[in-house]
Amino acid sequence: MSLRRADSLGGRAAVVGIGATEFSKDSGRSELELAVEAVRAALDDAGLTPSDVDGLVTFTMDTSPEITVAQAAGIGELTFFSRVHYGGGAACATVQQAALAVASGVADVVVCYRAFNERSGRRFGSGVQQREPTAEGTALGWNLPFGLLTPASWVAMAAQRYLHTHGLTPDVFGHVAVTGRRHAARNPAAYFYGKPITLADHGASRWIVEPLRLLDCCQETDGGQAIVVTSTERARDLPQPPAVIVAAAQGAGRAQEQMTSFYRDDLTGLPEMGVVARQLWRNSGLSPADVDVAILYDHFTPFVLMQLEEFGFCAPGEAADFVASGALPLNTHGGQLGEAYLHGMNGIAEAVRQIRGTSVNQLSGAARTLVTAGTGVPTSGLILGVAD
Repeated sequence: MSLRRADSLGGRAAVVGIGATEFSKDSGRSELELAVEAVRAALDDAGLTPSDVDGLVTFTMDTSPEITVAQAAGIGELTFFSRVHYGGGAACATVQQAALAVASGVADVVVCYRAFNERSGRRFGSGVQQREPTAEGTALGWNLPFGLLTPASWVAMAAQRYLHTHGLTPDVFGHVAVTGRRHAARNPAAYFYGKPITLADHGASRWIVEPLRLLDCCQETDGGQAIVVTSTERARDLPQPPAVIVAAAQGAGRAQEQMTSFYRDDLTGLPEMGVVARQLWRNSGLSPADVDVAILYDHFTPFVLMQLEEFGFCAPGEAADFVASGALPLNTHGGQLGEAYLHGMNGIAEAVRQIRGTSVNQLSGAARTLVTAGTGVPTSGLILGVAD
């Protein structure tokens, strides 16, 4: 672990605006249109205009370049633009990049965005169709010939080992799915609004890749989400209660690969998320007991359980019972299992709503929210809090 002391980023920037398109299975418009719609909605929410923006951050996977979004959204000169790699692992890191730019004076107002037609266009769940000759492609090449072609198949390897090590059965994953869908059922923005499920429904859903069933896998979604970040000082003059960035971190573990880190000594955890967890606790001075709501990346249910264990909310192998107990409000928007799959950006928006007190599944007095990004890949995390 390279970080041995707390950094100085916490408390210097805040999320002041959130905006999204509708979440659908066929948007009927381009990914650029979705990005611009989300950016404008977030700026309206923040009480800012395109002319206030001087920074943009997105994912390396996004098809809408920063300069193109700036032109289409009416944004002028940019002094900062950045992209973060590793798919969903980039989500919280986009906000970290924005906060770093704001705190260092490189930019004043930075918008983070992610937009795609992931259901009607390129479907990530369909797996590897072709790869350019890159080092990442070479790493995948050790697994593809054996039939490990999709994200579900890559996660299933670790999930099977987790069950074997702890003497569990696949039904334990159902607690995560049921929790997400219960919250989604009360969220009008969620695709599965009004459609809760039971553990029996989970157990009856078809196998995708054992031990993963259909209801262990996130949705495929068309849509866009944007987040506005500025200084805590400027945030005081804006209309929305700021969600202060208490801590932000990225993490990659030893022997890290993209979703196929099968040559580690142990497959029952997520070391990259452990790197993030240690930084967040150190930088914030907080502990699991201080978290009011957790928004954990839920592209597949087993990795939610492993995240809870990496962050120290419970001991290894005990996360399913922890979720079932309801001890920690989890994915109150419905998560990517229930609301929408936006590479985790919609989870950041939900964490902001909890701080503002405007979530449809609001926890009374929520003052600290934990948010995580994609798992199985180099990843990131945030702790957001109320302003002092």
